[in-house]
Amino acid sequence: MPAQIRPFEEIRMLFADLPGPDAKSVAAVRARDAQLTKPPGALGRLEEIVEWLAAWQGVPQPAIARPLVAVYAGNHGVVAQGVSAFPASVTAQMVENFKTGGAAINQICKTHDIGLKVYELALERPTQDFTQAPAMDEREAAATFAYGFEAIEGGIDLLAPGEMGIGNTTSAAAIYAALYGGPASRWTGRGTGVDDVGLARKNAAIEAALALHGPFLSDPLEILRRLGGREIAAMMGAITAARLNRVPVVLDGYVVCAAAALLHAITPDAIAHCIAGHVSAEGAHGAALERMGKKPLLDLGMRLGEGSGAGLAIALIKTALACHRDMATFESAGVSGKTEKAP
Repeated sequence: MPAQIRPFEEIRMLFADLPGPDAKSVAAVRARDAQLTKPPGALGRLEEIVEWLAAWQGVPQPAIARPLVAVYAGNHGVVAQGVSAFPASVTAQMVENFKTGGAAINQICKTHDIGLKVYELALERPTQDFTQAPAMDEREAAATFAYGFEAIEGGIDLLAPGEMGIGNTTSAAAIYAALYGGPASRWTGRGTGVDDVGLARKNAAIEAALALHGPFLSDPLEILRRLGGREIAAMMGAITAARLNRVPVVLDGYVVCAAAALLHAITPDAIAHCIAGHVSAEGAHGAALERMGKKPLLDLGMRLGEGSGAGLAIALIKTALACHRDMATFESAGVSGKTEKAP
């Protein structure tokens, strides 16, 4: 009888043959761009955005007809260490706020015609306190990763993962510290607004977790299960599912990028289809983006989560696509093109 494949090995197998960018579609976008009524390169990164869409959707005429912000909500046992200014009950309360349309991400999505789905991840059962034990066992972490695949159902063409979870900036900071080294204080921020004492508790909790789990932290999937949360596991799955189905991804802030950083640690190519929507004011998000080679589209001093920065970036991405799709060409507008110099 063959040996059963462990859950994490099944995940690793997904990265063996990832679809790559479509060079022909990028060439088609560049050819049209050269005919538009503007100097070459005049729209800067807006032009790069359309090339990115074409590369990962795999079509010469990219479209954004069904963009989605998928918000994953999870609770964290490490909250027992006093790392947050708010109790864990706020996670479920905010989920209800999302459902009734009262959160910032609701307004962003409504204003810019973006779909929104919220996924609750066993909120009544927080992960284990990672200062005492692994946050999740392997089977749960892998199953939650797989659950993230639901985000790409229904034919979406652009995905922005978001999150909600009291205590999850502590989890994200622990992940960054495990991946990139240095003291916890290099990666922590004030999250929900902890004071100096709360920040000290946050740093202490992360240092304790790194000491406890240290022998296992060379493996990104072990980092996930030991220091992560269910929302981080699900977002890793969603980002991976998007890649396998040629759906470009817009990364949100500090916690979403912790999920991306774990995928990047498995193989840098795993997040090649992702663009950074914004840089958060939380912790060392900018430093993490640099490690992943991602240049953010926006820098608005935001640190809300919910997919809010990514949602605003989708508005910018839609604008880039509209310019490329709907601008006149020199020929159709009767505008003279660039004059060639005489020899």
